[in-house]
Amino acid sequence: MEIPLKGNIKDISLVKILVPLNRNRKTGILSIKTPAFTKKAYINLGDAIFASSTYEDDRLGEMLLKAGKITVEQYDKSVEVLKSTKKRQGAILVELGYLTPKDLFWGVKYQVKEIIQSMFLIEDGEYEFIEGTLPTEEVITLKMSMGNLIYEAVNQIKNWTKIRNEMPDTDSVLKLSDDPHSLFQDIELTAQDKKILALIDAKKTIKAIIDSSWMGSFEALKILYVLWAIGMVEQTAAIQVEAKPGKETEEKKEETVSLNDILQPLSEEEESLMNKVESVYSRLNSLSLTELLDVDEKADSETIKKNYFRLAKEFHPDRYFTFTDPAIKTKLTAVFDAITKAYHTLKDDKLRAEYFKSLTAPKKAEEGDEKVKAEEQFKRGVEEFKKGNFWGAVDNFKWATKMMPKNANYWSYLSLTYSKVPGRLKEAEDALLAAIKLEPFNADFYANLGLIYMKAGLKKRAYSHFQKALKIDSKNVKAMKGLEQTKEQA
Repeated sequence: MEIPLKGNIKDISLVKILVPLNRNRKTGILSIKTPAFTKKAYINLGDAIFASSTYEDDRLGEMLLKAGKITVEQYDKSVEVLKSTKKRQGAILVELGYLTPKDLFWGVKYQVKEIIQSMFLIEDGEYEFIEGTLPTEEVITLKMSMGNLIYEAVNQIKNWTKIRNEMPDTDSVLKLSDDPHSLFQDIELTAQDKKILALIDAKKTIKAIIDSSWMGSFEALKILYVLWAIGMVEQTAAIQVEAKPGKETEEKKEETVSLNDILQPLSEEEESLMNKVESVYSRLNSLSLTELLDVDEKADSETIKKNYFRLAKEFHPDRYFTFTDPAIKTKLTAVFDAITKAYHTLKDDKLRAEYFKSLTAPKKAEEGDEKVKAEEQFKRGVEEFKKGNFWGAVDNFKWATKMMPKNANYWSYLSLTYSKVPGRLKEAEDALLAAIKLEPFNADFYANLGLIYMKAGLKKRAYSHFQKALKIDSKNVKAMKGLEQTKEQA
């Protein structure tokens, strides 16, 4: 069922809004308005990275005061300076020596998390998700998986009626999710959570699980609600029929992941995993579906599923939160999507047969293949660029230029995307120079190069390239504007 992007939060839980945004890797702003305040969560490729609020108690100073990081006297002094300078309160607190930069970093992340999690407690308010590029690029952002964010927020809910209304009926049967994306999220479950999770066997009803637990009904139901909200468990159609002696039920045959598989942490070092991700990612366009899933053509459905779940856990996008490389999420996501696509093809008898048949079909001309693949990568790059996923777009455009290195347009788009990534102006310059080499009489390329030099603070060099652009096309608007802005520096 498609979730409406606008409505009242009393009609739909925040969980049901955030999970699809996360799974579909949406970018935009989710706001909830009440007569008293407006709170916003900034979503980037499905992850909540920032938040804002008009509620006074959600301001950074108030948050730090309540957290015991500053005193009332320090708070009052920072507000006094804020009114006269209009600087950010966090920067003022650091300048006054009340906070270290490390404390400020913690404080902003704490504020963002608190605002987002407080949105889960709103019971009546108009919500709206507006998709599009985020308006600002915050230096300090929340690095927390959506699963953990929802997990912590839902744990704060103490409204029995709200929980009961959002949960399936107590006669419903719960089972572990079939989706590795939900099963292998980066979530820190408590010992009690794990014990309740162990009771979920696709046979017991919610009521039976609560009755067989060692805790009160509300606490048991709340744990089930949390597990259900984050997607680790889901409602199943009916209680599974017990298998007859000597036979296995279809459900039993498909049990390819155990509770231990889900809860067992991966101990791989960052460098080791990075090398593995890079190795698979760099070969995505050349690996066959069987190579992606590490199976052969004779593998049965159970082996295919087991390998898929193992690889999905290893390359789950949530693993990027612990990494220093900002591009790792894009690569993990691409690998995760590729193995998922391979699984859905190979598990289906018809699709699988069609795939293997296509491997034996006569190959197209190599150059034609490369051209088609390059165009596909280029289109994906444009889509990622529009979403604001510049790292992802860079990778797509790089693939396009590798496959069709004489396409100046691909180099131009690669340059434009690099110019949007902090600290990558040199790469943007190199890509545009490659485009100019291929099309030396393209005025737009020279104008764009001028804009890159302007951004780098090299106004004399920018002025020179705007002049070159106008020599080719005297009516080039970008070059005329750029020339006007830089002529005093020439």
